[in-house]
Amino acid sequence: MNYTIRPAREEDFDRIFELICELARFEQAAGQVSNSPQKMREEQAYFKALVVEKEDGELIGFALYFFAYYTWVGKSLYLDDLYITESYRKHGIGKALLNEINAIARRENCKRIRWQVLDWNTPAIEFYRSLGVSISNEWLNCDS
Repeated sequence: MNYTIRPAREEDFDRIFELICELARFEQAAGQVSNSPQKMREEQAYFKALVVEKEDGELIGFALYFFAYYTWVGKSLYLDDLYITESYRKHGIGKALLNEINAIARRENCKRIRWQVLDWNTPAIEFYRSLGVSISNEWLNCDS
């Protein structure tokens, strides 16, 4: 399958939002999405995203990230979500997308890339472990 990974543009936000909703359904949390394409347009200075685009122009995945500062290591990249539509998984697209995130972090001189994975998402955990990623079970999320 031929696809391109490219930076997201504002005109992609409607489709990215559809993919966010698809991800939320997969994570059994559809009712928790309060974002919207309009809010993404208003707040686009706070995040960056890559999209996966098929030859026909259909967006089938995305990675949304932002830069953060961690006291122990300094400048870091936080990968908020990486998602590939289910029917396009197992084609190396997730790995390619993660490689692009790694390249951005290197170019930006980040000391760490951090993201989360749900403890029940065994396929994702196995995928990340196959890439040599360390997964901590010490830290708990705190949201306010």
